Amino acid sequence: MNDPGQLDIAPTETISSAASVWDLPPNPYWENLEARRQRKSLAIAILLFLLTLVSTLAVGAQYASSYASGQSPDFDELFSTFSALLAHPQILLAGVPFAFTLIGILLAHELGHFFACRYYGISASYPYFLPAPTLIGTLGAFIRIRSPIYNRKALFDVGLAGPVVGFLFAVPALAIAILYSRVVPLSDAHSAIVFGQPLMMRLLVALLRPGVAPGDLLLHPVGRAAWVGLFATALNLLPGGQLDGGHILYSVASKYHRKITLAVALLLIPLGVFFWRGWILWSVLLLAIGFRHPPLLNQWEQLDRPRLVWAVGAVLIFILCFMPMPVMVK
Repeated sequence: MNDPGQLDIAPTETISSAASVWDLPPNPYWENLEARRQRKSLAIAILLFLLTLVSTLAVGAQYASSYASGQSPDFDELFSTFSALLAHPQILLAGVPFAFTLIGILLAHELGHFFACRYYGISASYPYFLPAPTLIGTLGAFIRIRSPIYNRKALFDVGLAGPVVGFLFAVPALAIAILYSRVVPLSDAHSAIVFGQPLMMRLLVALLRPGVAPGDLLLHPVGRAAWVGLFATALNLLPGGQLDGGHILYSVASKYHRKITLAVALLLIPLGVFFWRGWILWSVLLLAIGFRHPPLLNQWEQLDRPRLVWAVGAVLIFILCFMPMPVMVK
């Protein structure tokens, strides 16, 4: 075992070693290889973005149609929109409010990560969107971090930036949508698809539409996209694995990361049994790959007080966005 008095020397030696590598003269071969890789990454990102734009426009068109008729979307009609695209592509225009709001929130989230990585000199890919014929037209978006993260401050800032920026974009969109949404008594009771109501939404409804029950509010498609943004924020802030919440947890208390990841995975199982089956999938993912976390090059430097306050803020954002039962299909 190393002498504890030597711990302060290790980071300095790491920096010196890294500096000696980066001081080498540039290699044209590797520079050209990196440029080609960046172009390929950008091309893939653009293609996935365009496909996701189409899939979210299709879902948004159905949300718009249902909203215009004073009804919540029907599960079967939602997916029939995809088959109608070839015959009537102009229907996509009706999905612009939903699609642009949703993609804007997801993009803001990923760009929060991306620019935090750029600030710390961490190599990261462009945001990749995942198109899919789901209730929201996508499986979300992500970026790939290609280089090590040096210290806890960088890991914390990279992990926190995405959820905070996405949340700041989603809340105003939801507030505006609530102001313009229609009151349809018992709309949830007669709906084939019932969406959960996060605490943030309940607070905004109470503030902006006093006297209106959240279950009686037929949410505008922009609000439905903002709802997705809040749900995505809650998922990403789950404190475990390599999720954003897991990064924050590791940067605050790395020695508890494995134990808390296990606890969260086990807690999701009863949520999946009694509320939403999707939690079981998330539990399996955390149990399968959630215990591994890339080590930091400098594990000795602790977080400062402002970042610890922000960690509490991340917990509050999670509480405002979390829903035990996000979706129920009758």
